[in-house]
Amino acid sequence: MLAASVVVGAGVPESFPRLQLALLLLLTGVVFWLGHVHAQLFGARLAQRHLDRGTVLHVCRDEWPIAEAALPPALALAVSPLFGLDLSSGLWLALAVAVAGQVGWSAAAARRAGASWGLVAGTAAVNLVIGLLILAFKVVLTH
Repeated sequence: MLAASVVVGAGVPESFPRLQLALLLLLTGVVFWLGHVHAQLFGARLAQRHLDRGTVLHVCRDEWPIAEAALPPALALAVSPLFGLDLSSGLWLALAVAVAGQVGWSAAAARRAGASWGLVAGTAAVNLVIGLLILAFKVVLTH
């Protein structure tokens, strides 16, 4: 959702060159990752747990998928010229990759947690609807 929101929030394609947008996606992912790490560590400290190096590294690893989620859309945007896509089409490709990742990872996480196939399908459907809302926002904002 984060990467898709960045693409939509970037506005019209003329606002940012392609590589700046890819970098914006990656850096936004890292900033949100740092925010989540801070929140987890602050919460642990409030719960009177000792924060040692191992705890910090564990939290950093656990929260890393937040930053990692920005990589596929950023790569899609960066390599879109290889497919003959202009910047606007590259943004749509990045957005589609972000939404597909959102749906796929939610289903994979549900399955890994032992959810039934019905619940896996349900979480994938909810994430698809959220992704489609983000797509609708982009259409409204750019037209």
